[in-house]
Amino acid sequence: MIDVQHWLSALPPGVIYLIVAGVIGVESMGVPLPGEIVLVSSALLAATGVVEPEWVASAAAFGAIVGDSVGYAIGRRGGRPLLARLGRRFPKHLGPAQLARAEQSFARHGVWAVFFGRFVALLRILAGPLAGALHVPYRRFLLANAAGGLVWAFGTTYLLYSVGRAAEHWLKDISWAGLVLAVLAGLGSTWWLRRRAHRIESTEVAPGVEAAEVLPGNQSSAAVAPGNDPVREH
Repeated sequence: MIDVQHWLSALPPGVIYLIVAGVIGVESMGVPLPGEIVLVSSALLAATGVVEPEWVASAAAFGAIVGDSVGYAIGRRGGRPLLARLGRRFPKHLGPAQLARAEQSFARHGVWAVFFGRFVALLRILAGPLAGALHVPYRRFLLANAAGGLVWAFGTTYLLYSVGRAAEHWLKDISWAGLVLAVLAGLGSTWWLRRRAHRIESTEVAPGVEAAEVLPGNQSSAAVAPGNDPVREH
């Protein structure tokens, strides 16, 4: 992350905002990219005055909301075959097991999986395409998507910015300590949301039911069981 921050610091502010929006946007479309690392690095740069925090947060929120919406449209058009191709292309991040877990989150929690997914790397990448492939109503998807994107972008940016400014004021002679404190504060800013999201993941399988089985064609049992369309129930 320090290397990313150093690289960004050499760029004009306008370019940094575009990179934040672009990386987060492409990640939200379903391509594994370090969107959160770019946001954290840019927020720390804002604490040193290189960029403005409101523009960093706005760029991140814009990229998240638009990227998820584009991912939704792609998923809606490409359906499960598209998800299967993504899994073959990025097996480490979007393989059958990861897809099955994401599907279970949607099956159990509907659009809330989109909101909390913004704070979990797996769902942050898959939320848009998967919601489209599962035909989640777009209006409900957009509401959860926008809420999650705004809370994640502005919450992360401003907490890191505030702590970073305080660290810079009190720890001018120990810059590395200020950086460590800022990073820890950034992690703490999303702790309870991450904990909630991971609780959602850990309770996906009801007692007495096997963990998600990936059926032929990369389809999970939760997604294809006859008469089971829990996404529409939310």
